[in-house]
Amino acid sequence: MFESKYSWKTTSGSEEKVRILSEKLSISPITASLLASRGIESAEVADMFLNGNLESLHDPYLLLGMEKAVPRIQQAIDQGEHILIYGDYDADGVSSTSLMIYFMRYVGASYDIYIPHRSNEGYGLHNHALDWAHQQGVSLVITVDTGISAVEQIAYANSLGIDVIVTDHHEPPEVLPEAYALINPKQPGCPYPFKGLAGVGVAYKLAQAVLKQSPIEWTEIVAIGTIADLMPLTGENRILVSRGLESMRRTSFPGIRALMEVSGIDAGAVTSTNVAFGMAPRINASGRLDHAGSAVALLTTEDADQAQQLSHSLDELNKERQQVVETIVQEALLQMQSKMTNGSVPDVIVLAGEGWNVGVVGIVASKILERYYRPVIILGIDPETGMCKGSARSIPGLDIYEALTSCKNLMDHYGGHPAAAGMSLQREQLQAFEEALNRYAAQVLTEEDFNPVTATDGEWRLSDIPLAVVDEMEMLAPFGMANPVPKLIFRGTQLVEMRKMGKDGKHLKLVVRQEGTRIEAVAFGRGDLAELLEEGMTLDILGEVSVNEWNGSRKPQLMLQDMRIPGPQVFDLRETRKPWSEVQRIYDMINAHMRLDHRHIAAVFNPSIESCPKLELNDYSLWVYDKNAGISAFNDAADTYGKDLVTTLFMIHTPDSADQLDALMGSFKNLSNVFLLHSGRNKVEQLTIPNREQFKLLYVLLMRMAAEPIREQEALARLSLQSSSTLRMVTMMMDVFEELSFIERRDGFITVIPKPPKRELSSSIHFSALGSLAEMEQHLLYAGTPQCTSWMISRMEGAS
Repeated sequence: MFESKYSWKTTSGSEEKVRILSEKLSISPITASLLASRGIESAEVADMFLNGNLESLHDPYLLLGMEKAVPRIQQAIDQGEHILIYGDYDADGVSSTSLMIYFMRYVGASYDIYIPHRSNEGYGLHNHALDWAHQQGVSLVITVDTGISAVEQIAYANSLGIDVIVTDHHEPPEVLPEAYALINPKQPGCPYPFKGLAGVGVAYKLAQAVLKQSPIEWTEIVAIGTIADLMPLTGENRILVSRGLESMRRTSFPGIRALMEVSGIDAGAVTSTNVAFGMAPRINASGRLDHAGSAVALLTTEDADQAQQLSHSLDELNKERQQVVETIVQEALLQMQSKMTNGSVPDVIVLAGEGWNVGVVGIVASKILERYYRPVIILGIDPETGMCKGSARSIPGLDIYEALTSCKNLMDHYGGHPAAAGMSLQREQLQAFEEALNRYAAQVLTEEDFNPVTATDGEWRLSDIPLAVVDEMEMLAPFGMANPVPKLIFRGTQLVEMRKMGKDGKHLKLVVRQEGTRIEAVAFGRGDLAELLEEGMTLDILGEVSVNEWNGSRKPQLMLQDMRIPGPQVFDLRETRKPWSEVQRIYDMINAHMRLDHRHIAAVFNPSIESCPKLELNDYSLWVYDKNAGISAFNDAADTYGKDLVTTLFMIHTPDSADQLDALMGSFKNLSNVFLLHSGRNKVEQLTIPNREQFKLLYVLLMRMAAEPIREQEALARLSLQSSSTLRMVTMMMDVFEELSFIERRDGFITVIPKPPKRELSSSIHFSALGSLAEMEQHLLYAGTPQCTSWMISRMEGAS
């Protein structure tokens, strides 16, 4: 059983509503189903979803605080007051700041900007920045993508005679700052219908309220920040991002054009995916490793040469960021080992290291979460001050903002969303912080929450996705949070072709077939799975549908997201030179696809061939073939975990007998995967399945040479040569003759009994054992992969 990496969860609309949508909108059932699964179940709502425009946006004055903020801003513009735009250093903050710069230029205001340095200052509004603003003559501060938690800092600004208008979208704390105006759709009492705006979306609404109508090209900036901050691409965000991407395809902004070029994006075909994986990381790199001001300069420059220079600088920073992330990930994984007791993972993972760059800890947290599927907090420790600054990433079962709130007394500062957050605390509080979070998580999380789940869009046939339907599905774009790229399940497909591709064979291309329809499926970064797949096997696959364009030809293809192989599986890795080393390598490779921990895997070996493993594998359950005791425990892990939890078995050596193999299959009752890591036996020792004629020939030859007692070794050698049987085969046939009283063995000699009793070969225990052993070795040692694996699967199924 090759499990899928995730549990596939399908949410679908009613069949009747899907049918009505399909008929009224003249769309395919699959596209109608995609709309229904997103909660769009009427033609009217679907029309707004598919065709909404800027005129469909809500009145910005519905935002609580807007009626007070707009006159104050207009007053500052009219009277020439010096305004400070105070932003954040992530891509949303950069976009928000950039949009407000365009707004300030548009109205001819006097302004400055301030973005704190992530490492040196940290998140949020700072008193020293307010002191600087006061010295510059600032009388109005407008925060973007920050400020909702700045209670003390805004009180300080008030004491300096500076008015503060907060525009933010983060979760409001219990106590709100006493700002001149607070604009945040999530604040208590705000009637604004759409709560999912990004920070840049709130800033856009402010500009829209002041200007009555904002320039459409500003939606390009909104699109970048909204996508980068993982905001839901529904409601107003969908409209703003759609129009932003449309404008971006013919952008007049030199910085955006240069950023697309350095990211390898065709401007005419830019998508939300391009922005998320190409443009956003480069914008974020500035705030992570340097200062976000360079990204703001890129998005707001009017000089093409400067845009080229800045974009290449951000590209280099992004490459450096990738290397820094990889280094910290490896250090974090080593630290993680010390937190795992008996192979178990804490409910909340908290890892901290001196010198870890606080600008990338959020990315590291995401990578650790992906590996262990637990809420993760990664903190960088300043070795001089002991201050720990970190980022959290969570799973759906745990609202990390609520979890942090439960132990807020241990932190100097925190803020964020249900899925991601940031915090700072003193080094002395780390242990208490970790313990408090795990106590909270133990009350909230269940075992089911630790099973990775991915949302899917139902089960379909390959014949349901011709090219015309794939093109039609693009009507649902732009894709992103809350409107993901459709993921479709196709069960019972047959693997027709398979090959690795790309540098070092890192990627995998499959061709699968179902009822006469063939389609290519590409799995990026999963070339390692090639050794676990065989042409002809049945696969259930989960894929995103796309179009493959090559030399003017267009055809559907699947971008493989996940797969499973139903039923028990045997993987032929015989002749592996270092089988014990392979155990760990294979475990690391298959862990996600077989949902394993150390309780679920075991290795079995023959102590007569190898007295003990060559590697330290004490965390794994080790078992041995025992002639008398059957399959017995070899180490403490085997005694602790037992056999009932084992689903995956590594067979280091073949059993000595068919009885041992049957005992093996019968002992591990929940076994679904077997990895054959044993080496083959030399042909000079090969057994053949015995028959009556073979025994008759051997007996005749023995009668001719052994009228008198003959030395056994001499007889065996001569019989092997004359009968064309291996020495091992002849020796075991002698065991049958002796049991049936055809011969007598004594003191190294064989004597043929002239008139033996009449007994059937089938009555001999040794005859049956020889036949079973020969059959077992024929399949396990000498047969090709298809014969070997199918035979083993039949034994597994027979034992269950």
